[in-house]
Amino acid sequence: MTEVFIEDTNQGIKSAINKILDKIELTGPIIKSSKEVYIKVNGLDFKKHSYTSPEVLEAVIQYLKEKDVKIYVMENSTQANMTRVVFAINGYKKVCEDSGADIIYLDEEVTNTFKFKGKPPAENDCTGYNLNTFRLPATVVKIMKNRDSLTYINLPKLKMHCQARVTLGIKNQWGFPQHADRGKDHNYNLHSKLVDVYELIKPDFTLIDGTEGTIHGHYPPTAWEDKLVIPFKILIAGRDTLSVDVVGARIFGLTLNEVPHLKIAYERGLGEGDLSNIEVIGKDLDDYKEKYEWDLLQEFPDNVKIVKGKNLLCIEGCQNNPLAALQTFAYDHSEKFKGGWFIIMGKGLDENLVDKLKAEGYIKGLVAGYCAIDEVGDKLREAFGKRKVFYSGDCNNLAETVKAELKLAGMTVFDLVPISTEELMSLIDEAQKAGSTALIPL
Repeated sequence: MTEVFIEDTNQGIKSAINKILDKIELTGPIIKSSKEVYIKVNGLDFKKHSYTSPEVLEAVIQYLKEKDVKIYVMENSTQANMTRVVFAINGYKKVCEDSGADIIYLDEEVTNTFKFKGKPPAENDCTGYNLNTFRLPATVVKIMKNRDSLTYINLPKLKMHCQARVTLGIKNQWGFPQHADRGKDHNYNLHSKLVDVYELIKPDFTLIDGTEGTIHGHYPPTAWEDKLVIPFKILIAGRDTLSVDVVGARIFGLTLNEVPHLKIAYERGLGEGDLSNIEVIGKDLDDYKEKYEWDLLQEFPDNVKIVKGKNLLCIEGCQNNPLAALQTFAYDHSEKFKGGWFIIMGKGLDENLVDKLKAEGYIKGLVAGYCAIDEVGDKLREAFGKRKVFYSGDCNNLAETVKAELKLAGMTVFDLVPISTEELMSLIDEAQKAGSTALIPL
């Protein structure tokens, strides 16, 4: 039986971390010969509820420091963000400085190129926009080459995901590929490619921060936190990341077969995915009776027209990336947000689309993804002008989407960042001088 441990945090996060890591250590030493430890957090953004708790990270670092090790905290935040900016805002930088851990901004490193196995493209699809190779930063490559001597700890957050169903241990490693290599794969191939990355580098153990969990996606509008954020008050950990993820998915009421990348990992023999072969220690999974929804809450502003193709529209990118950003801008910044524009996505669009948009008074908007761009991009720009019709390339380039939606909504990136313009620009300048390849909406 594969062991997965669940510990509640009712007596405090530090106490819970100590207890669950003690249990992990009973299954074998945590620290390897080099005494170097690399921790991958889920630090995709600085938005509330979207990232691994700094308190959890701090408690893990404190536990490890007693073992006289060198600790590194690493991340490559999501597209439209720079890791250096995220760490400065969400508290990771302070935790690392106070604890003596070193920060590794993976978007600022040189890279090596690897091949995706991927899922064979289907007919009538996004062929030509998929990527067969991807780049991994130097630190990740170092860990891959020295698995016997380097300790790698995976520290994701308990979140559902509006494209991958859940984002736990395996999905957390999607932060390793470079930004420019991610957007081309945010289609139906995403699930297989998440597993491709996992197959190259497996953590020594995964610890999911379940102090809270998010439903209806991984990036909940703060305005809806009362209905999208669940205080589970647990930690979930184990040596086998797939087993830990299966238990994490079960907390949300999802089975292996309902999470494509977990099923693929199991079929490839990359861990135990059968709950009957997983011994869950600390909690009874039968106590978790509710099944939550992973897709976006279907509420969008009435003054933004959303047009979906009928033949092909990948929920993994061109649909839910633009819609998740739209929800955040519209509902968390309602005092600044302006509507009166359209989003076009997918393949198989109405041939009379331009006339219908004109009739309804829509003359500007975003075309998300190459399927829609190829099909109607030129027509829309001919009708409304290039300056009023924005493109987001690839299978949705999130940085381009964010930039376009902000412009259309009458907002700027500075409306989203809770620090001064001067501080933000200074951080961006530092990151760029250090070689950051992050795609940002500026």
